[in-house]
Amino acid sequence: MPEKRGVHLKLNNSELWGGLIGLALGIFVIRSGIKLKLGSINDPGSGYVLFYTGILMCLFALSIMFAAVTEGGPNFASRWEGARWTRPLIVIACLIAFSLALEPLGFLLSAIPLMLLLLRAVDPVRWTLAVPIAVLTPLGAWWVLKHVLLIQLPSGVFEIG
Repeated sequence: MPEKRGVHLKLNNSELWGGLIGLALGIFVIRSGIKLKLGSINDPGSGYVLFYTGILMCLFALSIMFAAVTEGGPNFASRWEGARWTRPLIVIACLIAFSLALEPLGFLLSAIPLMLLLLRAVDPVRWTLAVPIAVLTPLGAWWVLKHVLLIQLPSGVFEIG
């Protein structure tokens, strides 16, 4: 006897929940766009792009949810099997330290050690490459932000930058 094929909705389907969260976020973005006033195609308001971005987000979320319901998807436990948390935790700790050091030390004195830590700890780069990148990248970003875009960054207690 042939087997009946039906749609079995599993509540531990991670893609279904991801789609639901995306749908909720898309609805929030649509509402935010409406609150900011849409305007028209010839005279767009400040919420125009937000509104249509929210619609796209909702469409993508609905397509994810449809696929999750019709094709199934992995459960939550299978998503976390074999996850390695060391590197993400290092990145989070470095970013927290950077945010705490930014105001008192300034942009350059907090960004250079951040870059060096990330280059050596997350995906190890040899010292001869890590040090120049860690120094030149924040210096280049600082110069562009300060001199080209005229954005003032924190200079810290040492007034560097």
